[in-house]
Amino acid sequence: MMNIFRHSPLTQEDLDQLQPLMKTVRLEKQDYFIREGQVCRQLAFLSKGILRSFYVKDNGEEITDCIMFEAQLVTAYASLITGAPAFENMQAITECELQVLDRDDLYRLYEENIRWANTGRVFGEQEFVMMEQRIRSFQQYTAKERYEEMVRQHPRMIQQVPLQYLASYLGITPQHLSRLRKS
Repeated sequence: MMNIFRHSPLTQEDLDQLQPLMKTVRLEKQDYFIREGQVCRQLAFLSKGILRSFYVKDNGEEITDCIMFEAQLVTAYASLITGAPAFENMQAITECELQVLDRDDLYRLYEENIRWANTGRVFGEQEFVMMEQRIRSFQQYTAKERYEEMVRQHPRMIQQVPLQYLASYLGITPQHLSRLRKS
């Protein structure tokens, strides 16, 4: 878990503050970390497995908006910040292990230690940049270009994530994804 903080200003003493606050949560395949409508009160570090974030349209169609692998932070960010119910679901694609921190403990770290507050700001900025890049990919690139970029940048997705989730993540049907994979 500490690799995620390697470029942060945190000292070993700062990191030692975190350890007693974390608890390990294990999810079986298809288990949920958060469900739509719940208020998210936790931030987690994904130490093992693959999670997906998705929402359900009125017609029942699931839209995958994020796929997370080991060494990533996991939370329903808007819900964590605002205290409003989450609009997304986070579900295990594989067996997962998470190191979980309660929101109150996170905010206490922010209040007591400027290095933790700065680290939280940096993670928030990174989240914003990733979201902006994802939006831009849908505005500027074709499905084929998005797929080719995924192959280049995230080959594990192609190898380990079920076809229907990949297709949804790319904004296409599974049939269209199959055609792209053959071309």
